[in-house]
Amino acid sequence: MDGTILTKTVVLDGVKETTIDVSGRDQWGRPIDQRELNIEVRKAIGEGADRIILEGVMGQRYIASAATNRCLYIGIKGTPGNDLGAFMDGPTLEVFGNAQDMTGNTMSSGRIVIHGNAWDVTGLAARGGRILVKGSSGYRVGIHMKAFGSSKPSVVIGGSTGDYLGEYMAGGTVLVLGHGVPEAESPVGTFIGAGMHGGVIYVHGRVDEHQLGTGAKLCPLEAEDREAIEELLSDFERSFGMTEERDWERYSKIMPMSSRPFRGRFDPTMVWP
Repeated sequence: MDGTILTKTVVLDGVKETTIDVSGRDQWGRPIDQRELNIEVRKAIGEGADRIILEGVMGQRYIASAATNRCLYIGIKGTPGNDLGAFMDGPTLEVFGNAQDMTGNTMSSGRIVIHGNAWDVTGLAARGGRILVKGSSGYRVGIHMKAFGSSKPSVVIGGSTGDYLGEYMAGGTVLVLGHGVPEAESPVGTFIGAGMHGGVIYVHGRVDEHQLGTGAKLCPLEAEDREAIEELLSDFERSFGMTEERDWERYSKIMPMSSRPFRGRFDPTMVWP
């Protein structure tokens, strides 16, 4: 196949589905340019597609960025590039493979479901919506996440994460389930919640004090926490056809110490009284 993008649209039971096949390569063997793919996606959205299926995705960036149709579903077969769903407000994306960096960057609402792993900075600055990752994620998951009005973002990672989980977090919820991590080890890295001043992080598995970042603290799990985790677990189970244990004693809760985590840290003299 050459570098031609193949598209096909069918209407079945009133649902308009457009398939966009980008598995072709140019004369040098390179994947189809992300701009060409995104033009086709926007064209399908403009023509009223209810479902868009992308075949053969190989590292193309910005897929569904700034899309706003709340009824739109986009299925992605392959590996999307950075900034999947950036600034998205409404649609559902489902990736049958791995995702790369900055998935859900600054998204306002919608869902991103990933059946593989997602690499660094997942959920960067998200202010709404939900990201579910069946596998693991990298560094700085949930960095700068924030709540906006009644909108609260949430990120669930099935496996483990790297350092700086929830760094500078200002709102929303991050849940790490620790699949595949031995009970004696921790499913998260160090500097957890460094600089966080809002939101909450739940970890299923071991978390020690020395892993916490500046401004973060461990707190006991309360009834409202179990309700919040239960809702996330139920969604995770439905999305991936899995069953999760409700062994609440293995959950750790990380909260901010205050709304001003760095106050006085760099200059102990008070500027304001």
